[in-house]
Amino acid sequence: MPDLGKYADTVLSAYAISIVILIGIVAVSVWQARQARARLEDIESRRNTKPKT
Repeated sequence: MPDLGKYADTVLSAYAISIVILIGIVAVSVWQARQARARLEDIESRRNTKPKT
C-alpha cells in the first residue's frame, strides 16, 4: 500500500464512501430490474389469459 502520509484518513474514507455508493447503486439497479421483470411477467400473463373476442 502506498504511503499516503497525513492524507491517509481522507483518502481511505473517500475510497470507502465510493465503494459504499457503488454497492448501493448496484443493489438499487438489481432491485428495480427484478421489479420490472415481475411487472412485465404479470402484464404478459394477463394478456395471454384474456378471452379473445
